Amino acid sequence: MATPTMLLLLADGRFPAGAHAHSAGLEAAVAAGRVTDLTTLAEYLSGRLATAGLVAAAFAAAARGVAWSAGRSAALARLDAELDARTVSPAQRSVSRRQGRALLRAGRRIWPAVTFDDLPTAADGPHQPLVLGLVGAAAGLDPGQVATVAAHATVTGAASAAVRLLGLDPYQVQGLLVRLAATCDATAARAARAAEEPPERLPAAAAPLADIHAEAHATWEVRLFAS
Repeated sequence: MATPTMLLLLADGRFPAGAHAHSAGLEAAVAAGRVTDLTTLAEYLSGRLATAGLVAAAFAAAARGVAWSAGRSAALARLDAELDARTVSPAQRSVSRRQGRALLRAGRRIWPAVTFDDLPTAADGPHQPLVLGLVGAAAGLDPGQVATVAAHATVTGAASAAVRLLGLDPYQVQGLLVRLAATCDATAARAARAAEEPPERLPAAAAPLADIHAEAHATWEVRLFAS
């Protein structure tokens, strides 16, 4: 069982997995004029929770659910394929796998006695939510807690980037995150329940505009964030 401190450490944006280098698609949304102030940021973050947040949290919780199972390797490979199918944008798939590699490096250094070798061995690495599920298991988190970490990361990364990209008042941005806390908790709870279903029945909420923005962002020669 994870201690409250362990849960906080894993959810902390300073956890050494490179999350600070990503804006969760916000940089492209700002450039397109779709996020311009606190109000539109709130809409953006709510949309993230309902789509990418729900999917990531469900898959992370599902990976945590099979973490100690005898058929873990096959189960993780199936989850990886299902998540790939739900990630339409090649740029988004690449970002998820890059972040997965970064989190995997951190997990192996922090918990050297735990094996992560059953993760899918795609050339570009495993999807980040699957790695989070196994890292969460190593930290003693249960599937619901892992889902909470995943949902929380969906909004906090973009919120932090908004301060830099839009020059917003960090106190107001933090206040926005506080107001979204109940929605974040509800998303995590829904994801944890969904994670009990077979992989093909996990959430598949899509955000086509986010996919378009991700593809455009990947072509930029100059950018503040990797995604």
